[in-house]
Amino acid sequence: MKICQLSRIRDVNAEQWDALLGSDYPFMRHGFLDALEHSGSVCVERGWEPAHLVVLDADDRLQAALPLYRKMHSYGEYVFDFQWAEAWERSGRHYYPKYLAAVPFSPVQGPRLLARCEQGRKLILEYLDQELERTGISGMHLLFNTGLEDASLQTAGWVKRLGCQFHWFNRSYQHFDDFLAACNSRKRKNFRKERLSVADQGISFHWLAGEELNATAWDAFYPFYAATYLKRGQHPYLTPAFFHMLGEVMPEAVRLVFARHDGHDVAGAFFLADGTSLYGRYWGCLEEYDRLHFETCFYQGMERCIAEGLERFDAGAQGEHKLIRGFEPVLTQSWHKLQEPLHDAVADFLVREQEGVRAYQLEAKDNLPYRQTE
Repeated sequence: MKICQLSRIRDVNAEQWDALLGSDYPFMRHGFLDALEHSGSVCVERGWEPAHLVVLDADDRLQAALPLYRKMHSYGEYVFDFQWAEAWERSGRHYYPKYLAAVPFSPVQGPRLLARCEQGRKLILEYLDQELERTGISGMHLLFNTGLEDASLQTAGWVKRLGCQFHWFNRSYQHFDDFLAACNSRKRKNFRKERLSVADQGISFHWLAGEELNATAWDAFYPFYAATYLKRGQHPYLTPAFFHMLGEVMPEAVRLVFARHDGHDVAGAFFLADGTSLYGRYWGCLEEYDRLHFETCFYQGMERCIAEGLERFDAGAQGEHKLIRGFEPVLTQSWHKLQEPLHDAVADFLVREQEGVRAYQLEAKDNLPYRQTE
């Protein structure tokens, strides 16, 4: 087998990549990664230089792959290493560029290092070690994996970092009222009051999926997405072309919901889905309405999970306000391998940090709204 480094995902056969993935997890599908690059959302000019690794057999069939980027900054990752960068820079060295194995702008757990066999996985990790030694790059980071690569990464000397997100689980609910019945009476009353306040403002919701995702729908959604960034004085990570391309190549995985008031859309939210999970990614509004964010991003998604029979709703990174609405604290993980002496210092820090993250997860469960009998 041979290993190659590619400057664009389009140089990999899409069917072979998706077959290697072996699931309908949307964020690692060839179409998703290609839409990021081809739309200009991920490119050298934006600090993301594609450097994907693929392992091919003698017949040029794909045996292993890793989506990889040379990063010139740490934005759009959601595993924060700014303090590591500052410490390395203070020592007189350059922290950037660094290698990042992740799905850009997507803090969503999933497979990362795809391989049909351990040999393919080993070839990729050995290549990264050689790059670390040859180029003097500060380090390598693999974010939000689900654990299939853990043993190989640990053997290769990588260290694990824990994080915490909040996910909602559909426990075979048939209706939203079934979820309410699982909550204590005070929280149940609060949920109903919160949802009623949105309805009383005359706001309704309209979902689109599949063939309904035409250019008109994307043109209507993008101003909502962009507004979330512009309100904070930032440029949107994703270009309009990304959404149009994704709607063309992966329409079955995309969900859009619009909030309507007086006959026109006032907010919108973008979701992806696979066979088991709904992923809430982006939302925005142009006019302010009381409780509209919670209804659009959380309750509408929960109802969608129930309607489609999905098991889990990942509504995005961070947000302790999700806890009181039934989103449970779950541990996430990433892996890191850095130049010495930074690596040892980070490894020592992560041992202590993991204790704190685990303690936080346990403490956070006390804020869940469920009845004690649950």
